[in-house]
Amino acid sequence: MAATPPPFAPFEWMIAWRYLRARRAEGGVSVMTWISLIGITLAVFALIATLAVRSGFRSEFVSTVLGANAHVTVYTTGEVNPLGMVDRTFADYAEIADRLRKVPGVTHVAPLVRGQVLASFRGQNSGVEVMGISPEDLASLPGIATPEDSAGSLADFPNGIAIGSGVARALGVTVGDRVKLISPEGLKTAMGTSPRVNAYDVVYIFTAGRYDIDRTRVYMPFAEAQSYFNREGVADELEVRIADPEHPEKLTLPLLQAAGNKALLWTWKDSQGGFLRALEVEDNVMFIILSILVLIATMNIVSGLIMLVKNKGRDIGILRTIGLSEGSVLRVFFICGAFTGILGTAFGVALGCLFAIYIDPIFSFVNYAMGGGVWDPAIRGIYALPAELHLADVLKAVTLSLGLSFIVTIFPARRAARLNPVEALRYE
Repeated sequence: MAATPPPFAPFEWMIAWRYLRARRAEGGVSVMTWISLIGITLAVFALIATLAVRSGFRSEFVSTVLGANAHVTVYTTGEVNPLGMVDRTFADYAEIADRLRKVPGVTHVAPLVRGQVLASFRGQNSGVEVMGISPEDLASLPGIATPEDSAGSLADFPNGIAIGSGVARALGVTVGDRVKLISPEGLKTAMGTSPRVNAYDVVYIFTAGRYDIDRTRVYMPFAEAQSYFNREGVADELEVRIADPEHPEKLTLPLLQAAGNKALLWTWKDSQGGFLRALEVEDNVMFIILSILVLIATMNIVSGLIMLVKNKGRDIGILRTIGLSEGSVLRVFFICGAFTGILGTAFGVALGCLFAIYIDPIFSFVNYAMGGGVWDPAIRGIYALPAELHLADVLKAVTLSLGLSFIVTIFPARRAARLNPVEALRYE
């Protein structure tokens, strides 16, 4: 008795390959195969490109936020001073900073003085946020010390101020110019409080990578900021940087215990949480929409296989008559559909990866072709469209595409396997 051939035997692959190469005169099956192939390729490409841009956008957003901002900011509830006003400054900021540095997981602590003023230069005015910080602490901020672009030298910071590139453009200043800073809370006299106007040399201009930071941020030496904002001997807040900024909540309790019972914490996720949640919702919605696009593309396999089964009914009858089992016929047509899905997925992955790798020249070409202004950093916060390729995203797209391709292929393949050879050959 002859042995039963194993599943996916060589002859099954041979028959499937013959059907995939069918000419137009044999039913136009090859045309449907090409349509299915192109559809799956474009769908997988769109899915991988979207996932890469999504990952790159979040990574770029987080890195620019953390590059120039604290991971955790420590405030105080404050005390009521003799004038009946709430004083929310730290008089013992040095002692608290020492305690915070001893918390496991904390990498840096910097006391700050913060205030909002009007910057003026040759008739140009701009509202800015001044942050008083020591030169050593400023050099620890990667978004400022090692920015995308800079002018001047951070070593000269003790002798002047550092401003964002957006502020520099708004005022029309360069390194070496002298900028006036006007604060409404200045000298207190018998006639009331008069504005304080001081002029400072611009010694450093940075581009941190976020439009809102570059457009508003000005750094001033800590001691000078204390004098300028009437904060002698105190600090407004303490900026804490930690080893695991993605999970600041893990250090909430230790930081509160170290800072004292009047301390309040504000993490970068608290300030940017709404945007991060919006990104997460958008990611999920986009994945669902593009998954439907992949499903629609794989449905072309069904139409192509149904046409193939209809055109090859006589062949199926002959194959069944000479001894092919239902399982062999099913596998022949499953190979036809699955091969299209595998090939389309491979092409889509290649295109998606190339898009993520070469997104900068592609984006530059699109921006040039559209006449510029395609990406507005004032709206999106960052200066270019980023893309970051992750293996998990590629595997997710591949699994989705192949899974849908294999599933939808089963139904027309079963129809071919259950075709009655007698009915198929009745009119032949």
